[in-house]
Amino acid sequence: MQLNRRQILQSSIAAAAIVAAPSFTRLAKAADGFFELTAGKSTKKLYREDAPASELWTYNQSSPGPEIRVKRGERVKVRLINNLEEATSIHWHGIRIDNKMDGVSNLTQKPVQPGEAFEYDFVVPDAGTYWYHAHNRSWNQVARGLYGTLIVEEDEPEFDADHDLVLVVDDWRLNKKGQLDVESIGDLRDWSHGGRLGNWLTVNGGSDAKFRLNAGEAYRLRFINTANARVFEIDPNRFDAKVLAYDGQALPEPSTLEYAPLLIGTAQRVDFLVVPKAGRNFDIEEVTGDKPYPFINFEVVDKKSPILQMPALALNNLPEPDLANTKNYKLHMSGGAMGGGGDIIYKGKKLKDDEYRTTGQVWAFNGVANIADDPFFNVERGKTVTVETFNDTAFTHAMHVHGHHFRIIARGGSTIDEGMPWRDTFLVGPGQKTKISFVADNPGKWLFHCHMLEHAAAGMNTWFEVV
Repeated sequence: MQLNRRQILQSSIAAAAIVAAPSFTRLAKAADGFFELTAGKSTKKLYREDAPASELWTYNQSSPGPEIRVKRGERVKVRLINNLEEATSIHWHGIRIDNKMDGVSNLTQKPVQPGEAFEYDFVVPDAGTYWYHAHNRSWNQVARGLYGTLIVEEDEPEFDADHDLVLVVDDWRLNKKGQLDVESIGDLRDWSHGGRLGNWLTVNGGSDAKFRLNAGEAYRLRFINTANARVFEIDPNRFDAKVLAYDGQALPEPSTLEYAPLLIGTAQRVDFLVVPKAGRNFDIEEVTGDKPYPFINFEVVDKKSPILQMPALALNNLPEPDLANTKNYKLHMSGGAMGGGGDIIYKGKKLKDDEYRTTGQVWAFNGVANIADDPFFNVERGKTVTVETFNDTAFTHAMHVHGHHFRIIARGGSTIDEGMPWRDTFLVGPGQKTKISFVADNPGKWLFHCHMLEHAAAGMNTWFEVV
């Protein structure tokens, strides 16, 4: 028996008397100027206190791992120490950094073997909300807890520490004992369907996400979706929130959402602005089902604070695509359960019969499953690139471009976000075509993949090269 939505809600109500602010430690530098992250095993209760603990894989004994918080333009040095029994690496999601520091095993670096270490050294050019996660067998390692936050502050932050709240949201698949269900990790049914979906939500690693805010004061809520595959449906208008930023990139001014719900796909981030009103507690709710499910609660304290002027975040300096002079490429997504799309080539060979099951390769980009020897495209540095992605499958996918941010310039059946905002990950629904454009200004070999981690493992990976 798996925990269902009603059981989750009942547990949340039972804990309502507790006012807690789940948080995580901020990582301090070692004597040599490095942040040290040790990947290893640890135990933690994910469900109720009377449930047994789960064995997780974590950074520095916690999931989420410790927060790394730096200033825009600062040099970041991180020493990864691998105490796991399998190789690993760290990807710095959404950061436009030097290619050899991007952390993609077997593309930008060799995986870090058990007992070994690797030193990441890069400069963060853009302020915003980012995160880091394992990028070797990610479907396995992220599902077990290997991720954390990387917050890059503006030169002059609009929000102090008490008004800058990070919300790391994950869904875990628990068994009937309330422990992490490790036996189902790697299940081909997940790989060929919607990915690994959990049945228990946590915020900052805890299941009693309650915060106390002062009425009339402006707060920044950094929402980070770290789930393997879940798409959260949130309606910011239900808690009077404006959007400050998407995927780390600020909007010119706080924006009221003109549609609902807002879909926040796996790996995506949204920064919200809230100014609580006296006497009005509120929740952040998941609105996918028939009845909204509150999973983050805010108690509002009336301190008779003055209403502050609405802050706007400083914009990052991203190069605008030149749509009049762009190189165009097409990506056809195929495969999966209930899908068509023809043959799949894997490692230069056409799969047949039982080979789909034995290799686990059930998805393809332009007929090819997983990393091929040849890139999706080569492009000269500084050129504008436009990629049209056609989702010829029965499932939604979250497509992530490494090393660059892009603008969505066309989306089939929708005009709500064409041209705005900057993103590093976009959702594309079944049967939908979506065009993105960006300036390929970061040299190196860059991954382009579905961030439903099981889909990536099962074939939805390709790469491009900026030369």
